[in-house]
Amino acid sequence: MSETLKEFKAFLLRGNLVELAVAFVIGLAFAGVVNALVTDIITPIIAAIFGSHDFSALTFTINSSRFLYGDFINSAVAFVAIAAAVFFFVVKPVNYFMDRAKKGEEAAPEPTPDIALLTEIRDLLKARG
Repeated sequence: MSETLKEFKAFLLRGNLVELAVAFVIGLAFAGVVNALVTDIITPIIAAIFGSHDFSALTFTINSSRFLYGDFINSAVAFVAIAAAVFFFVVKPVNYFMDRAKKGEEAAPEPTPDIALLTEIRDLLKARG
């Protein structure tokens, strides 16, 4: 029984699991921020341009079958707005700062095995005189 508890403890304290849990919690909190941005800022801009931000009333009928394409348009607009908000306010700034950080840390690339062997041979020949 104690072996099982040790395995369970190792599983819980595994780095990936803890990082995943933190990412999930931060993701949930961030979803609220993105939804507020889309609902309170982007959707009113869409309403100002198109005259309405709710397209759910848009329908058409063929042979007494009613197609509610307005809900699809609402979902598609919300998806594009959320994707744009995440891309422009998260992905682009993070990529910018990551690129700036990498420029300061650039190290020489590790030589290929044949280059390393040739370098070693050169050094041995120099040492022999």
